[in-house]
Amino acid sequence: MHEETNDGYYEAYWPRSARQAGLKPLARRLESLEGKTIAQLWDYLFRGDEVFALLEEGLKAAYPGVRFINFREFGSTHSGDEKEILAALPQRLKPLGVDAVISGMGC
Repeated sequence: MHEETNDGYYEAYWPRSARQAGLKPLARRLESLEGKTIAQLWDYLFRGDEVFALLEEGLKAAYPGVRFINFREFGSTHSGDEKEILAALPQRLKPLGVDAVISGMGC
């Protein structure tokens, strides 16, 4: 029986496909959070309730006029219908006067 040797060299294949979507420009950044409304989005996976409470406290100290819409208003952003939930967000955020979003996700 004869064993073939490859002398330690192996063919490798890139596991991902070519990029399917092009890059999009980032949204214009807010000059300040003073007087702005920030929505909190969370996937309910990793201690977001604690993290958002700390973020609120720190941001309110730095920007006294900032207002928050709690993640409970939106429900989980992670579920079987995640795609539909995220696609509907702009229509939900606009009437609430949301200027910015903090999206938290567990890893």
